[in-house]
Amino acid sequence: MLLRFCLLLVSLNSFCVESQSVLKAPLKFRFGTGKEQAGYLTVNANTRYTPEKGYGIDRNTGIIDAAGFATSDKPFYFSVKLPEGNYDVKVTVGDKKGASDAAIRAECRRMMVNRIQTKAGESKTVHFTLHIRDSIIRGTNGSSKVRLKQREINYLHWDDKLTLEFNGEAPKVSAIEILPAAKDVITVFLAGNSTEVDQAEEPYTAWGQMIPAFFVPGKIAVANYAESGESLSSFISARRFEKQLSLMKAGDYAFVQFGHNDMKQKGPGIGAFTSYKRDLKYFIAEVKKKGGIPVLVTSMNRRSFDSTGKINHTLGDYPEAVRQTAKEEGVALIDLNAMSKVAYEAWGPVESIKAFVYFSAGDYPGATKDVKDDTHFSPFGAYEIAKLMVTGIRQNVPALAKLIKPGTPQFNPAKPGTLEAFYWPRSPSLASIKPDGN
Repeated sequence: MLLRFCLLLVSLNSFCVESQSVLKAPLKFRFGTGKEQAGYLTVNANTRYTPEKGYGIDRNTGIIDAAGFATSDKPFYFSVKLPEGNYDVKVTVGDKKGASDAAIRAECRRMMVNRIQTKAGESKTVHFTLHIRDSIIRGTNGSSKVRLKQREINYLHWDDKLTLEFNGEAPKVSAIEILPAAKDVITVFLAGNSTEVDQAEEPYTAWGQMIPAFFVPGKIAVANYAESGESLSSFISARRFEKQLSLMKAGDYAFVQFGHNDMKQKGPGIGAFTSYKRDLKYFIAEVKKKGGIPVLVTSMNRRSFDSTGKINHTLGDYPEAVRQTAKEEGVALIDLNAMSKVAYEAWGPVESIKAFVYFSAGDYPGATKDVKDDTHFSPFGAYEIAKLMVTGIRQNVPALAKLIKPGTPQFNPAKPGTLEAFYWPRSPSLASIKPDGN
């Protein structure tokens, strides 16, 4: 069995988006102690990830072996060496003798299953579809790559493996199955900045890493290429957009949300109604050439209240430039700027603090002073912004709205959620510095 898996890994090294059919059978892993099962590779406390092995417990975390499952009193990571592409993942949790309570995230804290609970003797399997990538732009003989920032180089979303994080009160993992997603799975590409990126470290979080959990598995894969500190022009020049286009197929979506960093750019011809609109129209045209569906998103507001409890407009003409461009080009618009204003004002100046990154010196490694960040979101705030995005999709992108998970409630921006009702066990990766951008 091990030899067969090693041979499979050799083929996987040459596996790419253009030839997903190479992996014809699922990779199956069973956890804990018990009888060997045909077709499964066993993962126990001694199964450590190495590039040579190609799978195992990762990132200096550990598991406790039990009959039929593995668990831990701390979050743990499991990685599998895989090439970029869209994958269907099935995770089975449960314990014959006790309850299980797990949160499942992928790569850099990307929420796939926020909570799954089982009773004693109960087993459940959850299914999700995700996108993993590397920095190489295919079709260029490996000579072209995304221009990564130094801080990105070790991020999980740019490496050569799929990493799953198991968190929660009692994550009891029995089995994992991984298979390339069907070729007709729709990829939703995200282009944006620190308010959208898969933030690597707590407490910083963005809506792009929350929204995958809202879509029907097996139908949608969210490919989040946003990065902290980026403007639309720098996103293009760093070849992030080129990378997206290289993977895009007809029927895929391309969401674009910038503005926070763009408004700080200076120089001749630089402005919301000049350079920014030009770049938006270029984005739209290139996506359409690939048969993709562009969706423009206005930037959410910063947390800035006036003396009457109303939100100050701090983004200049950039939201209006997006609205104008969407109308002129006849493409879908999600007005996150307008919806976030309603939500923030519903919370008010005090309650809204919970949605942003506010913490005291010493709360996180390397934090030597208090942090009051009115731009970047806490996990709760990012989840609430993701809910607004779901509302915008329902209102303005009807074909995609059909693929939101059944039973997802209708979200009203005027009635945002509360921190007390939000569940998010903290990931092990803790922030020492704030993300680029403001």
